[in-house]
Amino acid sequence: MRMRNKPWAIDYLESNDHIVDVNNTYSKKIKEFFSTVQPIHIEVGTGMGTFITTLAQNNPDINYVGIEIDKNVMIRVTEKVLELGLTNVRLLLLDANKLMEYFNENEIDKVYLNFSDPWPKTRHAKRRLTHSNFLSSYKQLLKEHSIVEFKTDNRRLFEFSLMSMNAYGMKFNNLNLDVHDDEPEGNIRTEYEEKFSKRGHKIYWIQASF
Repeated sequence: MRMRNKPWAIDYLESNDHIVDVNNTYSKKIKEFFSTVQPIHIEVGTGMGTFITTLAQNNPDINYVGIEIDKNVMIRVTEKVLELGLTNVRLLLLDANKLMEYFNENEIDKVYLNFSDPWPKTRHAKRRLTHSNFLSSYKQLLKEHSIVEFKTDNRRLFEFSLMSMNAYGMKFNNLNLDVHDDEPEGNIRTEYEEKFSKRGHKIYWIQASF
């Protein structure tokens, strides 16, 4: 997701450092970023924040961490967290390649990947968030038998993800080839999900564990 650059973005995010960690202040101590110790779920790539803020509203007994590399996008997510007064959401301005530098092993209870950049060119495969390099990180930071939940409208990325997860030895807890055909109760539609569904795209969904 690309937005118009805001020169004041970092200043704004740093002024909300009770919600956003811009400078890795809570690296290796994410639990201290929250006022209450609860299970931690992370979303890698937040979009505009509808998914994570809705989850947080529906599940006050879970702490959520939104991870986003684009500072301009992070402004929108921060605004939503502030507007809703959510105390169980914290945000990291962080490259997904640095997850294991930030979190401890066996610290996270669930990972969400929603409408990730498909990086369609073969030479960019390692940048896909379901590439084995990223799966290795998720496996290390997740507690045993925890779930990676993945949604996309991109069939090629879906097929790549299936093969990548299978090759990595992951167990498929749930596969859905058309989420909106018989929409599961509790499904939260992201901004991208609404956009692509209205265009007639199928939405693919994987829930898998290590």
